[in-house]
Amino acid sequence: MMMQRIRKAGETFLGKLLIVLMFSVLIGAFAIWGVGDIFRGYGRNEVAKVGKVEIGIEQMRTAYQNEVQNLTRQQRRAITPEMARAIGLDRQVLAKLLTEATLDQTARNMRLAVSDETIRNLILDDPNFRDASGNFSAPRFNDLLRTNGFTEQSYVRTQRETILRQELAEMVVGAVGAPVALQELGHRLRNERRTVTFAKVPASAAGEIAAPGEAQLKTYFEERKTSFRAPEYRSANLLAITAEALANPATIGDDEAKARYEQIKAQRFTAPEQRTIQQISFPSLTDAQAAKAKIDGGATYESIAAERNVAEKDLTLGTFTRPQVFDEAVRNGAFELAEGAVSAPVDGAFGPVLLRVTKVEPGHVRPYEEVAGEVKAEIATGKASSQLTELHDKIEDQRAAAKPLAEIAAEFKLNLRALGPADARLRKPDGTQEEALPGGDSTLQAIFRSDIGVDNEAIRLPRDAGYVWFDVTKIDPSRDQSFDEVKAQVEAQWHGDEVANRLSAKTRELVQKLDAGEAFEVVAAAAGLTIEQAQDLGRQDQKPELPANVVTLIFGTPVGKSNSAAAGDGRVLFKVDSATVPPYARTTQEAENFARLLGSSISEDMLTAYVAKLQADLGVSFNDAAFRNATGGTTN
Repeated sequence: MMMQRIRKAGETFLGKLLIVLMFSVLIGAFAIWGVGDIFRGYGRNEVAKVGKVEIGIEQMRTAYQNEVQNLTRQQRRAITPEMARAIGLDRQVLAKLLTEATLDQTARNMRLAVSDETIRNLILDDPNFRDASGNFSAPRFNDLLRTNGFTEQSYVRTQRETILRQELAEMVVGAVGAPVALQELGHRLRNERRTVTFAKVPASAAGEIAAPGEAQLKTYFEERKTSFRAPEYRSANLLAITAEALANPATIGDDEAKARYEQIKAQRFTAPEQRTIQQISFPSLTDAQAAKAKIDGGATYESIAAERNVAEKDLTLGTFTRPQVFDEAVRNGAFELAEGAVSAPVDGAFGPVLLRVTKVEPGHVRPYEEVAGEVKAEIATGKASSQLTELHDKIEDQRAAAKPLAEIAAEFKLNLRALGPADARLRKPDGTQEEALPGGDSTLQAIFRSDIGVDNEAIRLPRDAGYVWFDVTKIDPSRDQSFDEVKAQVEAQWHGDEVANRLSAKTRELVQKLDAGEAFEVVAAAAGLTIEQAQDLGRQDQKPELPANVVTLIFGTPVGKSNSAAAGDGRVLFKVDSATVPPYARTTQEAENFARLLGSSISEDMLTAYVAKLQADLGVSFNDAAFRNATGGTTN
């Protein structure tokens, strides 16, 4: 089943590209097995080596930055280096590269190969590479490859490697299925519902907490000194050039802008006509004609809908532009009607219908005067793009002459940005946040990989949007802070811990009373708590009053027993009243889908174990310093 899905995914061009990453399913298990536990240095420019294949710093850095950028696009927010490392993205990327290298070597050792004819047919049969007539188009093939960063040779090589990895996976996994007992357990985990009685225990229940003495705070600080350690801060000068910054719309005349406006007016500045369409369906054309006759005789459209048992809310199909209506007959009928008029019977794709247009929103073209500034800015940006390379070369010449960025910025009348001091999350010592850097994480990581006095290479912005140069001007190393520097933080953390400890002890006593047989109502009333109840609670459900960690503990507590969990600055006391699980019907579509999912998971686990054995045989070495260099990790 897994291989069938892999092949199905490979039917599209995007799928062929993404399937190269198919073995990323091994990453989680790889990280758990402890890649970091066997790091040992052996070379300066290699991050890792499996068998005879080395993974270089640039290969690792490129793969890691690509994954960070992918994650940024998925999350629609900036992913800092610390965030990426916190979720193990650096180790995941390394594990993926090692897995690919392992399988590629194994395929070669087994003398597996893919013929040129197979690759040729794969490309020729790919519908993504065909033109409008359905024939293979070499220009389209080359354009798609270039857009996605491939040459013909690299694409062919990637397809060969992907096919061989698929074949290895099929040999190992075969047609593995999930045992029924495992399916039933999974069914219970997914579908169990619980009813729980609970009460929120606020922070105020901890009572009055006396201010700690100086000696007490100092003892607390000394026991947790590392948690108050100041991070490394860096300061740098940055010089960025982009087409937008170089563009000067004032140099664009109206004649040029109007010509451009006419070219893009239909696609960019024209809102097509939209119509809100209603429809009543009929079993036959005769019935539709009879209904239209009634309307012509004075009956309302709504009364005909009522005769046909069509609820008023179901009358309206929606608001559409002409191309959005897929049924040609309905499209033509609706867009020939006057607003409020009822059509003659229309023989639609799903039977005869009577149409009514309740609202017509005329098409609108934004005039040139309204968008002139936007058009001129676009033209100016396009022209400035051609200046980027020339300006880049001039700045590089100045850098080669050892001129500092401040002088270069002044000479070319460019803005120089002073960064910092800021840490690797762009936080300043006073707790405020620096603005995002041009180039985002790539620039920030490069700054923290560099050093004072280093001649750093320019960073190319994504999509060739420009360049960024930087000079590190100051490094404030990570250090232990004195008690006086962080006294306020120490006191706040001490108070929070004290509240948490008191609440934990208080709820522990309440749980003992509940488990001893006292009624929840009695225990809650004595403690001054308000009782609430949650019914039909699922394992994945979350509510403001029952956050995820509380729900997890609820499902880990036996029925009839009580427990408590932290929630915000307080705790939640609860008792599990009941649990129900619907019968497991193996014949339903849901059960079949779940069985396939479990089978796929087992297949992935088997594949993980297979790769681990291969790597044990081939031998794996790691260079911790090179790894941290490639991923922007700390080097101390």
